[in-house]
Order: sequence, then C-alpha cells, then structure tokens
Amino acid sequence: MKFCKRYEEYMKIRRNKDFPVLGLKKLKKILKNCRRESETQPRLIEDEGEQDNPNWCCVPNFSDHCSVCDGIFFPSLLLEMSKVVGFFNKQAKSLLELHLASGIQRCMIWFGGKLLKNDAALIQEGKELITYAIINSIALKKILKKYDKVHYSKQGQVFRSKAQKMHIEILHSPWLSELMAFHINLRGKNKPVPSDLLADFKLTFSDGRPILSCSLFDSLKLDIDLTCSICLETVFDPVCLSCGHIFCYMCCCSTASVTIVDGLKAAEYKAKCPLCRRLFQHGVFVGAVYMDELNILLSKSCPEYWEQRLKSERIERLQQAKEHWESQCRAFMGI
Repeated sequence: MKFCKRYEEYMKIRRNKDFPVLGLKKLKKILKNCRRESETQPRLIEDEGEQDNPNWCCVPNFSDHCSVCDGIFFPSLLLEMSKVVGFFNKQAKSLLELHLASGIQRCMIWFGGKLLKNDAALIQEGKELITYAIINSIALKKILKKYDKVHYSKQGQVFRSKAQKMHIEILHSPWLSELMAFHINLRGKNKPVPSDLLADFKLTFSDGRPILSCSLFDSLKLDIDLTCSICLETVFDPVCLSCGHIFCYMCCCSTASVTIVDGLKAAEYKAKCPLCRRLFQHGVFVGAVYMDELNILLSKSCPEYWEQRLKSERIERLQQAKEHWESQCRAFMGI
C-alpha cells in the first residue's frame, strides 16, 4: 500500500478526534497541476525583455523557484504542519503532567475535571501520540521530496532544513523524547500495547553510548543519542534546547555562562547551541525543556553512574549556591 493511502486511512479516525491532519491529497494535487501546466505550456526564454506569464510554472533547469506553486504549496504546508506540531506538543505536555502530578497538583487536576487514568490507558495514549508524530514527519518528508522531483529543484530540502528553526520539525520536539521515555518507564508495570504501525521502544547502550529508539512500519527508524556532547557522558539531569539537542543541565548552564541559581532563563538570547551553533530569536536556552521522564529512565537504567554524578554535582551545586549568596550579600552591604 502506498504511503499516501496508508496515511489517509490512519488519519480518517483521528479527524473525528479533532487531530490536525496534513492534507497530502491537496498538496499532491497542487504539484500535479503544476507539472501538467509546465508540460503543456513551456516557458520561452529570450535573451532580453522576457515576459513571464504568472500562470505558468517553472520548467527544468530554468529556476529553483516556482512563483505560482510556491505561493500556494509552502504556505499551506507551513500552516498545516504548525497545527500538527502545536497540537502534538500540547497533548504530550498535558499527558506527561498528568503522569508526573503528585500531591496538590493531582488534586488540582482532579478538581479541574481531568479524571486520572490508569497506567494502561496512559501508555496507549502516549503510544498514539508518538505514532501521530512520526507518521506526520514521514508525510512531510515525502511531500517535499515530491516537490523537488516535480520542479527539478532542492527547495523542498531547503524548506525541510528550515523547518527545525521554525519549530515544525516534529522529530526534534523534546516532547517526543519524553513520551518515548515515559512509555518505557510505565512498560515495566504493564504489558506493551500491540500496534499495527509502531514498533516497540528501546533504550540500548552501544559502546557505552545510550540510544533511545523506535521505528514505524519499516519506513523510519528514530534513534536519539543521549550522550551529552559537552561532557561526552550520558546526559545527567537532561534538558532539551529549542533546537532539539539534549544536554546535561549543569553543562548547559556552564556553556550559557549562568549559574544554577539563575537558571537557563537568565542566558542571553544571542547564546548559541554548543552543538549546532544555531541562534533562535528568543534564545536557544530560554526555551529549554526539562526532561523529567528521561531523567527517571536513565536513573533506573544506569544507577551506579547516576549515583556517582549525583554526588559530584551536589558539591558543585552547593559551591555555586554559596558563591551566589555571598555575592548578593556583598552587593546588599555595598562592599
């Protein structure tokens, strides 16, 4: 079965649940009309004074851009993917807050009308969200590949590379990693829920490097390296930056030139990711997400290493806190 048909069948049920859907049929129709137009009305190229018909699309080797198609295709794709990613992030965050809530938070959720679900229901909902994220990522990849094939260009690849900066590359969402870790954390208490699309999740250690992975009906295998590229160790107290890269919290604070007391929100907006060197408008560190589920998973998977890092970082944290309050006291006393 072709991916487009499989995607439509999968999303048919999700539409009834108000899941935003990527309109693959509509986008493919735009590209089909574009190809037909370029084949039936080829553009003539003159040395000087060329007059372009605005209703004609591009032809091979003429331009990397198609003014007619780009005015419809990319805006539609951007709008739909923004809705998909926004919905996924919101649902994933809500699910994880429900799972991690305790004490007063749990009471507030109960009074707010959100009835607590059992672990099996939480696992099923989390797996559904992960499948939704990955299948939409594959859909984005395939429609952009189709665009490049029709237009003999690389604009689809360029758009895909910009998608991460525009926060519509769903595979780089921190909530996807959190949901995968969440599923493994709960799986120890319950049997895995079978799925026709999504394979099981695994946390493996290859040559000492922790890898979080899953796959979707042999179309895509997602591997997330959980090694901090700053200290070159398994991420401890992990945080995910706006660009999607995961680091140790203390390593991030050191790179951003802030103390643990001030936190990453005190980092300058011009600070770049230490790995990809990308710069975001509101700062790559300010929008960092604390990976609570991933923290729980790694602490259970490598307890000896976790205990060692906990002891060493406790000393550093106490030292930074002491220096911070000493500086505050000196500033208060005017010394």
